[in-house]
Amino acid sequence: MSLDATVWAWKTRQKQKVGGALKPLKKLVLLSLADRAGETHECYPSIARLVEDTEMDRKTVLKIIDELIEDGFIIDTGKREGKTKQVKVYLLIGVKGRETVPTTVHFDVGNDDLNSTNNGTVPTTEQFQQFHERVPTIPLNSPNVGTRNLSKNLSIESKNKKTWLSLKKLGEEIRLATDQETYEQIKNATWFDRELRAFELYNAEKNLCDELMNYHFADWLINACGKYQAREQVAFRNSGSQVRCSPSAPHQLSDKQIHTFAQKLSQHSEFASQFAAAGESYDQLAARIAVKLSDPFQAKQWEPYLKQVGFKGTLQGAA
Repeated sequence: MSLDATVWAWKTRQKQKVGGALKPLKKLVLLSLADRAGETHECYPSIARLVEDTEMDRKTVLKIIDELIEDGFIIDTGKREGKTKQVKVYLLIGVKGRETVPTTVHFDVGNDDLNSTNNGTVPTTEQFQQFHERVPTIPLNSPNVGTRNLSKNLSIESKNKKTWLSLKKLGEEIRLATDQETYEQIKNATWFDRELRAFELYNAEKNLCDELMNYHFADWLINACGKYQAREQVAFRNSGSQVRCSPSAPHQLSDKQIHTFAQKLSQHSEFASQFAAAGESYDQLAARIAVKLSDPFQAKQWEPYLKQVGFKGTLQGAA
């Protein structure tokens, strides 16, 4: 965050327009933008992030952004950031470092306190010194300025990946859900990057927070581990022989079938009532089901439910 930008945002006076957003709501959005500003006073939080910060609905946030631009507090720089390169970059107008004393702030012409001697005036030397005693000065080249947007202040792990992924958090989630042996297999797997790309594509439009992304990716990897293990077992059993199965022969679920039927079973009222955990969302249940379906033995046990949601054929079960 940028302390300069936050102090500036607190000092602004919002304009109340006929049919416009309330002044406190406008200041709240501006504070959220300032909280994510870097040393150049630019910020690029997503609309979903602003909605989460302010607890307003998306339509209200978008309306307030337009009003802040119209009032001259922010401008759209034309630059775009984020994984999709579609998140707008805004510049906060009027923010100055603590090396200089701000001489002007935006005032609401309808403010009842305009007659106060403290409005729109430059602080005295004594007041300015007292201000610095309360708020320690942080140099612009300090690693604590603009930590939300400066990659140089991130950990080595974050600088290398520049994504939501936290290997430490991911490892904790995997070990909570499975055993140490499976965790070691996943950690050293050659297919890790491939599954990471597939997971990011699958969740590109869901706007999940970083914590949920790591949570669901852990389930995704456990499922993938079972999938690759099953392939290795099939390849080992068929090694040295050329066996072709007829379409009606017993088989295992493909990756696509696992994810498709996991989603369908999570919505199946009878199945969900038996296997869903308390407070569990449909997506969380579907992720757990997908992990189970990658196990041939478990998939065979659930075959009657699978047939109810559209599965055709017969599963071979465990070897």
